[in-house]
Amino acid sequence: MAFVITSPCIGEKAADCVEACPVDAIHDGGDTYLIDPDVCIDCGACEPVCPVAAIFQEDYVPEEEQQWIAINRDFYQNPR
Repeated sequence: MAFVITSPCIGEKAADCVEACPVDAIHDGGDTYLIDPDVCIDCGACEPVCPVAAIFQEDYVPEEEQQWIAINRDFYQNPR
C-alpha cells in the first residue's frame, strides 16, 4: 500500500514531503506533487510534514478524494 497525495496539494509547493521521502518517490506533477506507488515504501515520513494535510495511506483516502489514487498511479505509468 502506498501513500497518495490528494487535492489539497494543488497549488501548494512547499515540498516538505519531497525532502522527507527517503526513497525519492515524490515528484512534481505540475499543479501538485504526486507519489509513485511502485517506489513508495509506506514509511509515512511524508504525511506529518504536509502543510495542507493532503497525504493519506491509500486505504484511508477520503471518499471524495478517491480519484487521486488513479491520478498518482497514472502519472507514473503514463509519463508525459
